[in-house]
Amino acid sequence: MPGQAIITTIIGAFIFPIFIRLFWGRLVNKFGAIGGFLSAIIIVGTIWVMNHGIEKHLIQQSGSTWIDMAWAAAIGVFTASVVAGGKIKKSLPNIGSAIVGGICGGIVLVLMF
Repeated sequence: MPGQAIITTIIGAFIFPIFIRLFWGRLVNKFGAIGGFLSAIIIVGTIWVMNHGIEKHLIQQSGSTWIDMAWAAAIGVFTASVVAGGKIKKSLPNIGSAIVGGICGGIVLVLMF
């Protein structure tokens, strides 16, 4: 992968958790459950278009492996939470649930295709 592709991929992966941390909670606090839906549509949709949906997208992938933006969100938000003083042990049930959910989703996708 060329150097420019590496840099744009890192930037594209970095932008997603930053926007989640900056805006998702504010929208939920202001609008409740509707704010969560707005966040999902506005934040995830906009960043997905920047990362994958336009001709000169940010995230460049090489080979046949497909990596979802969820990895960037999970790692970025987890790291930011730990740096802000969050407890790793307290988050382990959520991490386990996310892993199990990802495996189940992967199995469903494999069976569908």
